[in-house]
Amino acid sequence: MTPSVLREVQRLPISLPEAWRFFSDPRNLPRITPPSLGLEVTSDLPGEMYPGRIITYRVRPIPWVSVGWVTEITHVREPSLFVDEQRFGPYRFWHHEHHFREVDGGVEMEDLVHYALPFGTAGRVFGGPLVRRRLAEIFAFRRRFLEREFVPPLAR
Repeated sequence: MTPSVLREVQRLPISLPEAWRFFSDPRNLPRITPPSLGLEVTSDLPGEMYPGRIITYRVRPIPWVSVGWVTEITHVREPSLFVDEQRFGPYRFWHHEHHFREVDGGVEMEDLVHYALPFGTAGRVFGGPLVRRRLAEIFAFRRRFLEREFVPPLAR
């Protein structure tokens, strides 16, 4: 199994602590996810990010099909990195690194996602293009949301 890789980078005019507070709080995940995915956090959420933290969700990867998704926070290096890994859900493999770096004028966020689909070659051939397109849509939605939320109108 060779996982697919998605890398996204975005800069925002906010401080590193502000970026950490926003992105390390799973309650913000539905806000930065397209409504069509119907993402709902179903676990109780303590205020602190820590390795071993389990977060459960419901998500609609395709219309009318809702599935459970369980992720574990496996690494935390506040305020520069956290990693979530799927323990149960729609992917065969999911490893998502969230990196935060101070840059001139704000923070640079980098997402590095390694993922693999279920059903081996058939999953890659038939589902691969659809999933790549869907992930691109999700990150494009997130990019637009974050620009509206954090970038002053005159700076856009």
